[in-house]
Amino acid sequence: MIQTLRSKFDHFVWGDGLERHGFAGGVAATLLRYLYGLIRDMVSGQITLRAMSLVYTTLLSVVPLIAFSFSVLQGFGIHNQLEPFLYDFLEPLGEQGAEITRQVIELVDNVKGGVLGGISLAFFIYTAVSMVQKMEESFNYVWYVAKRRSLARRLTEYMIVLLIGPVVIVVALSMIASLKSNTIVQFFLTNEAIGPILVATNKLTPYLLVTGVFTFLYMYMPNTKVKFKAALYGGLAGGFIWATLGVAFATFVGFSSRTQLIYSGFAVAILTLIWLYLNWIVLLFGAQLAYYIQNPAFLRIGRREPRLSNAMRERLALNIMLYVGRAFRDTDVSVDASEISDRMRIPSITLAPVLEALEAGGLLAVTDKDDLLPGKDMATIRLDDILSVVRVHGETGSYRDPKWSKEVDALGTDLDDAVLQTVGTRTLIDLIGLDSPA
Repeated sequence: MIQTLRSKFDHFVWGDGLERHGFAGGVAATLLRYLYGLIRDMVSGQITLRAMSLVYTTLLSVVPLIAFSFSVLQGFGIHNQLEPFLYDFLEPLGEQGAEITRQVIELVDNVKGGVLGGISLAFFIYTAVSMVQKMEESFNYVWYVAKRRSLARRLTEYMIVLLIGPVVIVVALSMIASLKSNTIVQFFLTNEAIGPILVATNKLTPYLLVTGVFTFLYMYMPNTKVKFKAALYGGLAGGFIWATLGVAFATFVGFSSRTQLIYSGFAVAILTLIWLYLNWIVLLFGAQLAYYIQNPAFLRIGRREPRLSNAMRERLALNIMLYVGRAFRDTDVSVDASEISDRMRIPSITLAPVLEALEAGGLLAVTDKDDLLPGKDMATIRLDDILSVVRVHGETGSYRDPKWSKEVDALGTDLDDAVLQTVGTRTLIDLIGLDSPA
């Protein structure tokens, strides 16, 4: 019964029934498919688990992050804007938000006062960096990216986020505040025709700022190339949901007096945890939408694990080495995994095991910038060596070698000999030579 209903619903969502009703039906079908795909991914559990993990990391790193941001902003003389920004973020918590803001600022003052020793300072720096690292890992999961940035890139780019991010946000808030007090702006506010428009724009400013931050994170954090259009759609959706959620949560807090009586002093902590969790869910929701906007072909299958046949693995290995060798020969530069993924129209998470096997076999080399190069002279890379990476090498999970039957072992030897006879002594150079120079 349930399977029948599910089958009918899938046919309704992915069929062409709605699209037959013209433009409106096509728009409704597209919105329904995206909504279905996003809810399906949320229900699957992984994204919600990662949001929970980010809540825990946030609790550990919130004071180090704010202290670090305060130090950076103090150098620019704009550190006084930090407290209002934190209060605006916690505003849906009502009076508790103001109390939490005060306590966090007190903790930051203790950090500034030199209370920390050497070990504690190292721990604070670690927790601040781990926060950004957890965000990258979550975005990489959403974007099917199996490999993180190299250590050098991570340290450099994390410091850029920690140094520039607070400055940009506070400067933007300061510019908005200065515009509000501008004489010309005040004149237009008193105008009957333009005044309401400016008031509406003023109310939308925080949401537009959140949308801009979300869009930047969706483009910058994943270890892959994200198009601006996809990141913008994700940012707009995330900003709209965040704004709506803030109003709804503030209303909930206002009518949850009974809950606060039951939990007493724990009510503030519980509400804060829920608010942080909802914020991370919204951020990851927008990231998932951005991924599907850029890769609509994967909207239907979702996060289903790829199932590769032996023939696919062999062709993947040969194709990867072909692209790497061709780029190195023709332009003396390299390609990366995301570029190969785009060319082959295969998610990078599917390529990751084959790339790792080729790298472990010494046939492929990865630079600090995650570019791919031939592991050795292409004239010495035999096609049989490339195929052996995915055909021969592997693990059974046992500490002993497998014991094949005589008949199967003999047949396997014949198959290996047939493959070797087919590729002969040809090398990667010979494979590239089959194709004209780019």
